Amino acid sequence: MTAVAAGTFSVVTSEMLPVGLLTPISTSLGVSEGTAGLTLTVTGLIGALSAPLITAAVGRTDRRLVLCSLMTLLAAADVLTAWAPDFAVMMVARVLVGIAMGGVWSLAGGLGVRLVPATSTGPATSMIFSGVAIASVAGVPTGAYAGELADWRAAFLATGALALLVAASMAVSLPPLPADEPVALGGVLRLLGTPQVTTGLAVVALLVTGHFAAYTYVRPLLDEVSGVRASLIGTLLLVYGIAGVAGNFLAGARVGRSVRGPLLVISAALAASVLLMPLLGLSVAGACLLLVVWGLAYGGVSVSTQTWLALAAPGAREGATALLVGVFNGAIALGAFAGGRVADGFGTRSVLWSAGALALGALLVTALGAVPRPGATGPGPAE
Repeated sequence: MTAVAAGTFSVVTSEMLPVGLLTPISTSLGVSEGTAGLTLTVTGLIGALSAPLITAAVGRTDRRLVLCSLMTLLAAADVLTAWAPDFAVMMVARVLVGIAMGGVWSLAGGLGVRLVPATSTGPATSMIFSGVAIASVAGVPTGAYAGELADWRAAFLATGALALLVAASMAVSLPPLPADEPVALGGVLRLLGTPQVTTGLAVVALLVTGHFAAYTYVRPLLDEVSGVRASLIGTLLLVYGIAGVAGNFLAGARVGRSVRGPLLVISAALAASVLLMPLLGLSVAGACLLLVVWGLAYGGVSVSTQTWLALAAPGAREGATALLVGVFNGAIALGAFAGGRVADGFGTRSVLWSAGALALGALLVTALGAVPRPGATGPGPAE
């Protein structure tokens, strides 16, 4: 289980690493920071597209072999990124990162139910998705710090070395994992006809789009709304990240009993934290408190929605997870893009209202939509 969590940590760190290294990347490759930002956008979009395609393409191949191969691809992509002499090569490398990320995330997300007893599925899924949460706390800041100490290329080389270690760990520690269901692209897409699946995906799209619309601009928001000094912003974001890890495990402990309840709390807390920022976040203390609530809420999104989709399609877990990963990464790209348009058109603070509205939309969809029940019979294999 630890090796799988390390895998999700590695792919998300590789995806998000340019966030903290945009300036040196743009300077080194002779492009603007806006152009350098495409390294994140393209990876997210490719991850969204590749998740369902890879899940269908690997067929019945042993998942341990597939995961090890994808981690090796990730290592090669990170090394290619570190070597990139120009922006064109960089973009090729980032496409490869997106392919590896989409495949690893979609396959790893459904392994919790296969590696532990049914009574431990929630905590096991939390462990797998803790890699996502921890990457936001340790992965990106550590990469940025390594870039400051040495060079941005060294940060990607280190991430590539980690990916190779994780591949070796998976090969040694994971049991054989033959596919327990036939998966085809048509079957994956047919899951969209299941009300519980479409409800879960709609909640993912609303929550993740809203989160990234605001979180992409959290630094200027803390400066403009809360008056936080630049020297304190890193500390506050670390507090947010720690809260996110805690939220991941708290949600994992609850979703085994109810999937609707935790997502209602998550949606309400996320909406409250962003909507109250202009009112209660006018000081460092107020901003810190709201960031803790925000982190606790968003930290539970991955494990709660993964569990929702697994229960909605118990006979097609990999297909449902592939859809989840696709929508999740598409929402990341859409949120960052939409937040930028809103901020440019109406001011930075306006992204808070947009994010709050989307979170309230998720609250309504969760409350009124079709909800899966533990032990219920759902769609069969995605054939």
